[in-house]
Amino acid sequence: MAETTSRTLGEHHYALTATWTGNTGTGTTGYRDYRRDVTIEVGGKPDLLASADKPFRGDPSRWNPEDLLLASLSECHLLSYLHACVTAGVVVVSYRDRASGVMREDGAGGGSFVEVLLRPEVVVAEASMVEAAERAHTQANEWCFIANSMNFPVRHQATVSALA
Repeated sequence: MAETTSRTLGEHHYALTATWTGNTGTGTTGYRDYRRDVTIEVGGKPDLLASADKPFRGDPSRWNPEDLLLASLSECHLLSYLHACVTAGVVVVSYRDRASGVMREDGAGGGSFVEVLLRPEVVVAEASMVEAAERAHTQANEWCFIANSMNFPVRHQATVSALA
């Protein structure tokens, strides 16, 4: 089972257990002889069923590392953005992100992400909040721990509208 998250002197520690569940009986005797299935466990949370992406012989019905990276960037920006809006006095009533990313293979069995584009669609309570809500994306980008850890650009194309 996974360990719990702890905090010491401004450091945040995270732990999980990733268990390969794809042994079909012969282990890794050959590249096509095993499934890429993984179960990710974090104490007190539902298990996450993961695999490789389909082009890498994975199960497309399960989360893959690329999905999880994109999800982490999107959620981190969302949470940082909501905080930035509270700080700026902006009332967000709806937020939806249609994020996308580009990963390039290097031809030698590896590769890397080259960019991620977040497309937040935000609705705020009043028209007078739109400008501050747009600026809050810059603050959110500065605060997002995950985006700040990447070696590729995490861009934003946000749209903000108001209920009234």
